[in-house]
Amino acid sequence: MRRVPWLIAVPAIALMIGLRFVPAIFSGGYAFTDWTGLSLDANFIGFDNFVGIFTSEITRNAVLHTLMFAGLLLVFANVFGLGLAMLLHRGLKSRNLLRAVFFLPFALSHLATGYVWQYIFSYTGPLNEFLGAIGLTSWQKTWLADPTWSVYTIVAVLVWQYTGLAMIIYLAGLEGISEELDDAVAVDGASWWLKFRRVTLPLLAPSVTIASVLTLIYGLGAFDQVIALTGGGPVGGTETLATLVVRHTFTFGQFGYGSALALLLATIVAILSITQTSVLRWWENRQ
Repeated sequence: MRRVPWLIAVPAIALMIGLRFVPAIFSGGYAFTDWTGLSLDANFIGFDNFVGIFTSEITRNAVLHTLMFAGLLLVFANVFGLGLAMLLHRGLKSRNLLRAVFFLPFALSHLATGYVWQYIFSYTGPLNEFLGAIGLTSWQKTWLADPTWSVYTIVAVLVWQYTGLAMIIYLAGLEGISEELDDAVAVDGASWWLKFRRVTLPLLAPSVTIASVLTLIYGLGAFDQVIALTGGGPVGGTETLATLVVRHTFTFGQFGYGSALALLLATIVAILSITQTSVLRWWENRQ
């Protein structure tokens, strides 16, 4: 009878292996071939795909954009998420409604909301019209066509989308801090900053680890927002590794090269997330 639960789990495990792990293994193998995705021939070419990746200026810029999006999202989503969690933890009667409102962007389709933001940031869109209406015509910009501003518009949308996720994680952590502890610190006359630095933040260390790692991974894999807002342009100014994977694989028919890009992206995600988790776990143990 004890074997029954394992037997029930077998179909789900088999499905997971067949749909996720087996394709990932095959994709890793195709990274060392010139497979086009259409022919049955996949010639082994060694590390030629990776040499092409590291000698391509477009790919190097895509790596920089990927790291920049991930880094800025990691910082701002966690700072804003923690701030919202602190504000909506206790006191406000409408806090449950506000929590749902701030979490909603994460729950909505990222691609669909990306197209909404594309309309807002377009040159004739609501943002520039509003700036013109209040007399700030000098602030009107081609937000999505300027290589400099297009990067920051994508970051803004990413932060808007994932701040709610960080907020929910920090709210869960704050719920685990007893009110008696907060009251005792307040009675001792500790300032707000001292209370946050010495009591709240150390007890939130596990939540900081989870929220930071998740936002880093989401930032490294940014795709929907980039495709919806700029399509990787202008002139490759917002290309990421994720967009290059899809472009080379399905647009150019370079499945081998696309698999190499995907393997590079997976390696970067693994290295950074494992390193970040180790550092944050070490920080947790010191609190």
